[in-house]
Amino acid sequence: MAVAALKQPTTEKQPARSFQFHGRTFLTFVLQPEMPLGRWLSEADTWLARSPDFFAAKPVVIDVSRLLLTKAKLAKLIADLGSRGIRVMGLLGADPAWADSDLPPVLSANRMAELGTPRDMSQPVAPAPELAKPAPKPLVIDAPVRSGQTLFHDGDLTIIGSVSSGAEIVATGSIHIYGALRGRVLAGADGNKAAHIFCRRFAAELVAIDGFYRMAEDIELSLLERPVHAWLEDGALNIKALD
Repeated sequence: MAVAALKQPTTEKQPARSFQFHGRTFLTFVLQPEMPLGRWLSEADTWLARSPDFFAAKPVVIDVSRLLLTKAKLAKLIADLGSRGIRVMGLLGADPAWADSDLPPVLSANRMAELGTPRDMSQPVAPAPELAKPAPKPLVIDAPVRSGQTLFHDGDLTIIGSVSSGAEIVATGSIHIYGALRGRVLAGADGNKAAHIFCRRFAAELVAIDGFYRMAEDIELSLLERPVHAWLEDGALNIKALD
């Protein structure tokens, strides 16, 4: 009589799944406080009174390179911003020696420092060759942007529809809106002074290019409900009607 061979259970362990991580690029707002801090915070309060949810759930980095601060005063500034609903995720221009769990991470433009790569400090380091950055692709949104929605894009942005009050549009390039603009729009968000804003019917709560902004209260009534063009020139934000 044939006897079937019994298959012995394997004792070999399956390799554990490797720890995985992925790189991502996010658009962040960079605030650059100026001295005296009391006056700068008062200006921030004025901004937030007009647009209280502007920084809600948004990553924010503060550039303290223009400030003369001790670590304790920097911690107080971060706490003051936190009490205003501005959560600081990173620091620019801070003393790297201050990096600890009490403060947000100190960011650096030096890739070696960011990655923590050890090297012999006595040896000169040749600058890394600059790689050509691919041009950002334009994006077209064929739908209105509703109140409460926030839209970010790296590049030029076109919206075929209206932007409702309470909505936010942010792009690193120029912004074209073929409809009514009643929310907040920020172009040139990564320091692009050449960005422009165009819209078909203008009634914005806020218009900004590369950090230069105008609120609804600061905009001429003659521009309302008309096609407009906004651009930067000589350090000033200009808005004019197109008809």
